[in-house]
Amino acid sequence: MIIKSNEIHCPLCRSKNLNSFFKDKKRIYLRCFYCKLVFVPKQYWINAENEKKNYDLHKNDANDQGYRQFLSRLSTPLLEKVNSKQQGLDFGCGPGPTLSVILEEQGIQTNLYDPFYHNDPSVFYKKYDFITATEVVEHLHDPYTEFTTLFKMLKKGGWLGIMTKLVINKTAFSQWHYIRDMTHICFYSRSTFEYIAQRFNADLNFISKDVILLNKK
Repeated sequence: MIIKSNEIHCPLCRSKNLNSFFKDKKRIYLRCFYCKLVFVPKQYWINAENEKKNYDLHKNDANDQGYRQFLSRLSTPLLEKVNSKQQGLDFGCGPGPTLSVILEEQGIQTNLYDPFYHNDPSVFYKKYDFITATEVVEHLHDPYTEFTTLFKMLKKGGWLGIMTKLVINKTAFSQWHYIRDMTHICFYSRSTFEYIAQRFNADLNFISKDVILLNKK
């Protein structure tokens, strides 16, 4: 069923042509007919206080070898693209920044930003050779604005490295642990990232099933 509403639009491309995609006991999920983003309408979002309480439960630590191994799926291919003369930003670094530590161990300076834990607006007035967003984009309230901001901060030829799990189909979605996290409100597919690459004039590289590199032309 296609939904047309003046009150609800896709938070990524602003289209109002939306499909009813899935419903569970707590939320409904709509899919954009144009960019294929699956998203949760605003009335189902939790408030900022409860959102932070959820993030406070994350025990990410730069000394945790398992977590470092998890992040290496992005850091390894990214390190093939950047060098110690370049500067990056870990966007949405969370309470225990670790990817920045991995990169700085290789001599690569990496600034931090997180709205709850490293809320430093000055980072938005700089230009970067790369930006990372690991397990972040599924939390974005306004991906249209936030992706626009990220690409504006990237230098030409810069890299945007993303880790997020991808929508496969409705059957898999209905059984997906990813949607059980109430802070997850945007869900991307390969088609969604193809839209993002076209919209922001970037080359798209799917490194693995949940690692994406976008190279700004």
